[in-house]
Amino acid sequence: MSDAVLVVGAGPTGLAAAHGVASTGRRVVLVEKESVLGGAPILSGYAKLVPSGEWAKDAIGRMVKRVEDSKLVEIHAGTKVAKLDGEHGGFTATLASGKTVAAGAVILGTGFTHFDAINKPEWGFGTYPDVVTTTQVEQMIAAGKIACPSDGRTPERVCILLCVGSRDRQIGREWCSKICCTVSTNLAMEIRELSPGTDVFIYYMDIRTFGLYEDKFYWKSQEEFKTKFVKARIAEVTVAPDGKRLLVKGEDTLVKRPIVIPFDLVVHAIGMDPNEENPQIAQIFGVGLEKHGFLERGEHYTSTFASTRPGIYVGGSALGPEDIDTCIAHGLAMALRAVGELNALAPKAA
Repeated sequence: MSDAVLVVGAGPTGLAAAHGVASTGRRVVLVEKESVLGGAPILSGYAKLVPSGEWAKDAIGRMVKRVEDSKLVEIHAGTKVAKLDGEHGGFTATLASGKTVAAGAVILGTGFTHFDAINKPEWGFGTYPDVVTTTQVEQMIAAGKIACPSDGRTPERVCILLCVGSRDRQIGREWCSKICCTVSTNLAMEIRELSPGTDVFIYYMDIRTFGLYEDKFYWKSQEEFKTKFVKARIAEVTVAPDGKRLLVKGEDTLVKRPIVIPFDLVVHAIGMDPNEENPQIAQIFGVGLEKHGFLERGEHYTSTFASTRPGIYVGGSALGPEDIDTCIAHGLAMALRAVGELNALAPKAA
């Protein structure tokens, strides 16, 4: 029986899980496909995190350093698990590099993929350079300047379109991505902080700044930062006759009238898709997929974070759309489950 735990994925979920296991004194083998640790917040250049307001590079950077500094964590970056043999208490993982590692349990913190807004072509992404995504705006904020990609000018009017790749049966995205509304209201405030002369509009079907986020983000963005919220159904984004501004066309669903509004910058609030590698992950680790393509959980109430295979645990945004704080909590909870069940499997001393 191996006393080590294999953690796959080094985003917020995996980093929290690795630290949690190591804090019990057990060894961790951490495998990350990218050459750097930190997951989407680092790889996609997030700015300030919701809800803490702390810069991603600092907050996630501390999590990375804590794991890198641990003598109990063996890190394999820039590689993947190619094969997993064995059973709970005695798994053997073969890495793409050819190395084999033994582990008593496996934690999957394999995360999500950002929705590719090219799959919503009527809203202009991929056609007009000044139609961008929330991740691109995060990068602008991190760099300290909001600008139109076409010519570098500071936009006078910015429009954020919600539910791009979420709650959209026509393109096979039937789920709410949970965090987009809150992230968008936060971005609206950050845009106004960098460029007080820029007006920001948010076009929405519904606003879902869930839990304690309502006051801190939804109301604050309206009352303190003067974000304009418009309940609407957007039909298309086209270019204005001057060839410079963009036209957002649709229907204001509160007053039931058509709208055609000019903007300098249009932002897609992109949703969270299942990790594009989930079919391969499911095959390699012998776990199930739920109908949308996220990893499937096992029995939840007495076996929290179990997958469909004993000894393999799954959590965070690998299960479905989640915020970073919840992913971190999932990682710590999976560490507890993995260690606790390995302790139960261990032969008792006479």
